[in-house]
Amino acid sequence: MIDHIVFDIDGTLTDGDITISDDGVESKAFQAKDGLFIRVLPKLGFTTIFLTGRKSELTDIRAEDLNISVVIQGVREKEATLRNYIIEHNLNGERFAYIGDDLNDYTAMQICGVRACPADAAKEIIEICDFVSTKNGGQGAVREFCEYLLQKQNQYDDLLRLFGVMK
Repeated sequence: MIDHIVFDIDGTLTDGDITISDDGVESKAFQAKDGLFIRVLPKLGFTTIFLTGRKSELTDIRAEDLNISVVIQGVREKEATLRNYIIEHNLNGERFAYIGDDLNDYTAMQICGVRACPADAAKEIIEICDFVSTKNGGQGAVREFCEYLLQKQNQYDDLLRLFGVMK
């Protein structure tokens, strides 16, 4: 059973575009529909993890808004970082799901029980994934993956109950 979900940021939770103004202000867009589901995952027993190669204040802001359990930024070796986290917390990688989009996610995804990606992920990533979204990064791919995972684990009705859709 999956109880930890690792989210890549750029290209997965965003479309991968990073805009930096002349005065150094960075901007990127996050999909609200992804956030709606991510925010309630801890209520369903999931630990949520942001794992990203870039360091960005915007990621911290989004993580706080979504009540993300663990935020790890500025990571060059995602596999080693994730493996260390798993060891430090005496966990099993098979209980992790990972959604990412590019080559720097590849080896970290390999140690997880479920691998997912947006439709516009690198072909090497698509080839190793259990779930490939019909949506691109930043366009609802994460929500679609969360729906898939919750349905697979018979937790989707629990999610609907949190929103009052089911009694």
